[in-house]
Amino acid sequence: MDYAGQDEAKIMSDQTYDDGRARNLEALLRVLAERIRALDERGELLKHAAQLQQLMGDVRSELFHYEVRCTYDTPEIAEHRRIIAEAADTHEESWQSNPWTKDEDEDEEKTP
Repeated sequence: MDYAGQDEAKIMSDQTYDDGRARNLEALLRVLAERIRALDERGELLKHAAQLQQLMGDVRSELFHYEVRCTYDTPEIAEHRRIIAEAADTHEESWQSNPWTKDEDEDEEKTP
């Protein structure tokens, strides 16, 4: 038995994750949820175990692609992070500490 979105999962595997692809993933999740609900209502969940495994495999694969692509830093973002980290390190290294001592304040007060 075929389901809506099965071909989409295969087509989407090589694309980047934009809003449209994310909406397609949401649709795949809804298809899986609806199929499970329908089979459960009829008491046929285990009779269709192979089909459910296929559906879950497709959704799992697409969820994996979504997670990887949404958490992956593009070279441009990685470069931005490097520049920011380098600037923060440089700022901290160039900051020279001048700890306060009680003697310094007393010396300033005595100076006319």
